[in-house]
Amino acid sequence: MKVKRIVTNIHAEDLAAARAFYEDVLGLEKWMDHGWIATYGTDARMDVQVSVASEGGFGTPTPDLSIEVDDVDEALNRMVQAGFQIEYGPADEPWGVRRFYVRDPFGKLVNILAHAQA
Repeated sequence: MKVKRIVTNIHAEDLAAARAFYEDVLGLEKWMDHGWIATYGTDARMDVQVSVASEGGFGTPTPDLSIEVDDVDEALNRMVQAGFQIEYGPADEPWGVRRFYVRDPFGKLVNILAHAQA
């Protein structure tokens, strides 16, 4: 048996609020909308990962979701321009990532990160 995909499900009463964060700001495509569930994604090939943590590093809270982007500073600017509150960072971490924390419209703590260029 092989795991083929991992999907994060976020409970929300207002599904339309997801569009501003996940589609408009982060640029994910809306793949499905049944009225009670909307799925956002990208066709980019990704690795399957599940992380289990006691904290988020440097004593920060453990994020609910981590999203790797190609340009963390652009993502940060887009979040700020859209009015989302930055809760941590941006920070260049000693383990080789640049990141910031932001809450999505449903209160989930999202770690937006990019790996340092070699």
